[in-house]
Amino acid sequence: MTLGRQLQEAGHRVLGARRKPQALEGSGIESVALDVNDSGALATLPDADIVVYVVSADRFEESAYQAAYPAGLESVLTEYGRRDAPPKRIFFVSSTSVYAQQDGEHVDEASPIEPHGFSGQLMHAAEQLLFGHELPGTVVRFSGIYGPGRDRLIRQVSEGRIAPAAPPMYTNRIHRDDCAGVLAHLIDLTLGGKDIDELYLATDCEPAPLHEVMTWLAGKLKVEATEIIQSPLKRRSSKRCDNTRLLESGYRFRFPSYREGYAQVLEEGGFLENIKA
Repeated sequence: MTLGRQLQEAGHRVLGARRKPQALEGSGIESVALDVNDSGALATLPDADIVVYVVSADRFEESAYQAAYPAGLESVLTEYGRRDAPPKRIFFVSSTSVYAQQDGEHVDEASPIEPHGFSGQLMHAAEQLLFGHELPGTVVRFSGIYGPGRDRLIRQVSEGRIAPAAPPMYTNRIHRDDCAGVLAHLIDLTLGGKDIDELYLATDCEPAPLHEVMTWLAGKLKVEATEIIQSPLKRRSSKRCDNTRLLESGYRFRFPSYREGYAQVLEEGGFLENIKA
């Protein structure tokens, strides 16, 4: 929705297709009910200069991920690939979860991909579908997204819970507004006739140990850590993501690190007002 509003403000017509289009009510974005696995419904969509494929599996099961990612994207590619006026580019929103590195390694777009779990494997399969299709396509791998409404880490810290300092578990983050900003930037380049790459790693400019991030939040919230929690990153690996390619494309982050981003979330989310009260 944030991306749609940004594109509208730039003068573009935006259509949002969702299983539950009610979520777009009041946004000003044209909406349509759509199941990406329904070829008949896909055929009713209008031609588009740009298609952004961003979906979520409705449950953490292999069949749900298969339907949402490779199967759903393949249906969209098939439909738009046979149009007389095909899109200038298809964007697929992927995730850094496709990387299997777990020992603090630096990773970029050229790093090996060997996802262990079905979620990463199926997301990577969808990426390969786009790379191999005749339509021009770009995959954008986002790291951990946070922002308004995505404040789980803040709430953990506010309860006095914190990740261990050792071993360091690196976290990579990107504010919701920069997610929209990255996609809008790449869309603008495409519509402006500029060449862009097939793959971008979209993460902010400072990977950091989770303990450091949570300690910083604790200082802002004026709470003392009373419980060491098992790091959730152990289930997904510890790595340091490099956004050099994205920066070289000309994108400039609104929130270049977790400090600027979480400061905005704390302020606008009313967390600091609770402290003052």
